[in-house]
Amino acid sequence: MRINKFLAHKGHATRREADTIIEKGQVFLNGVKAKLGDKVLETDTVEVKGRAPKSYVYLAFHKPKDLITQSEEKGEKDVLDMLPSDLKRLKLFPLGRLDKASSGLLLLTNDGRITDRLLNPAYDHEKTYEVTTKMPLRASFAEYMEKGVDIEGYLTKASKVEVLADQRFRITITEGKKHQIRRMVVAMHNEVQDLRRVRIMNIELGKLAPGAYRRLDGKELAIFLESLGL
Repeated sequence: MRINKFLAHKGHATRREADTIIEKGQVFLNGVKAKLGDKVLETDTVEVKGRAPKSYVYLAFHKPKDLITQSEEKGEKDVLDMLPSDLKRLKLFPLGRLDKASSGLLLLTNDGRITDRLLNPAYDHEKTYEVTTKMPLRASFAEYMEKGVDIEGYLTKASKVEVLADQRFRITITEGKKHQIRRMVVAMHNEVQDLRRVRIMNIELGKLAPGAYRRLDGKELAIFLESLGL
């Protein structure tokens, strides 16, 4: 295993940060200053001097409707503004986004290692949404949605759809194109009235109130990180 990947797995840094501390001479492999690209074996001893392993925090947050995920302009309120001061100091960031008109589960962390592992569509991680439409669903709605829908020249991957009522359904997808579900519904000659994300992998929104959060820990966190290869 490359030494930067090893350091990331041990929680010392992201891979990019690991390269920096290696270049600064803070990393020792079997008592010798490590170099970029060094390989680490199970029998090797790796030491990092002058830097303690980073303390990672993981939160499940219920984003309310009409609140943006992350502000790119001053003056706009986003999900991070909803957190208490002690958590704001940890430099948390959202993993992915929910558009302003949508609500539901959003994961917040300061662990940069998992961003690509969670968001890269190549990994096929499941996300489940509950959707209310403006008009009743057609009889063939679930069948066609599950097969994949052409949204402006892109055919979505197969999904799982459960019709809950005349104008409500639950959908599980493994990708995250911009406004994907809204665009899929439009392609099925309907419109989304309300959209809420209720699950990301094994993390459930449950009864978490809008604007509230809870820390991920124990077995729930262990399963989540293991599924991401950490």
